Amino acid sequence: QVQLVESGGGLVQAGGSLRLSCAASGRIFYINAMGWYRQAPGKQRELVAAITRGGTTNYADSVKGRFTISRDNAKNTVYLQMNSLKPEDTAVYYCNADQLSYNYWGQGTQVTVSS
Repeated sequence: QVQLVESGGGLVQAGGSLRLSCAASGRIFYINAMGWYRQAPGKQRELVAAITRGGTTNYADSVKGRFTISRDNAKNTVYLQMNSLKPEDTAVYYCNADQLSYNYWGQGTQVTVSS
């Protein structure tokens, strides 16, 4: 089993910034892709950003140019730097990790952006 623990969520005003972190622990052999998803009330969970072990990134159109995903393979940690936050970014943000084609999820961290 792999455990993912997120941190860094909170309340911020529109235009502000937050940095999310997600640390993986447990039976780690080879984590390939890691990513961040979010789910707003009444909406489906959606991909925000993902990064492969080699550093290739993928972003949702809605966050391109504002969010940056990065990872530290040695620490099995992925980060999400969120700048120029908007009220529509309000959601629970979930960390995801892919190991041996099995997906692991964190418990989620709330991000609230006030207008």
